[in-house]
Amino acid sequence: VQLQASGGGLVQAGGSLRLACAVSGIVRNVAMGWFRQAPGAEREFVAAIRWNGGSTAYADSVQGRFIISRDNAENTVYLQMNSLEPEDTAVYYCAANNGPLRTLRYDYWGQGTQVTVSS
Repeated sequence: VQLQASGGGLVQAGGSLRLACAVSGIVRNVAMGWFRQAPGAEREFVAAIRWNGGSTAYADSVQGRFIISRDNAENTVYLQMNSLEPEDTAVYYCAANNGPLRTLRYDYWGQGTQVTVSS
């Protein structure tokens, strides 16, 4: 299983970014998640989607601002981030899990992509 995250960058508060996670070698009923880790903080769950069926889960802090989706043909999972706030600044990771959506215990992890939101 290989996960390749991309799309991070620098954006002003109120702006938007879209992260992408290219996936290979995955089992189709896995959960695909996005996580983030800010400096000095623990890694936290952001959002997740079930590859088959498309059920989703979001952290309260991003509910209504972020949207997770997947493109089966492109084997890619996206995280559309809108109304970004400085508190969203972190390294964002994508991950795959053979278990539940909302957990930190994901089995496979990609490299991180930096998101910086300026005030």
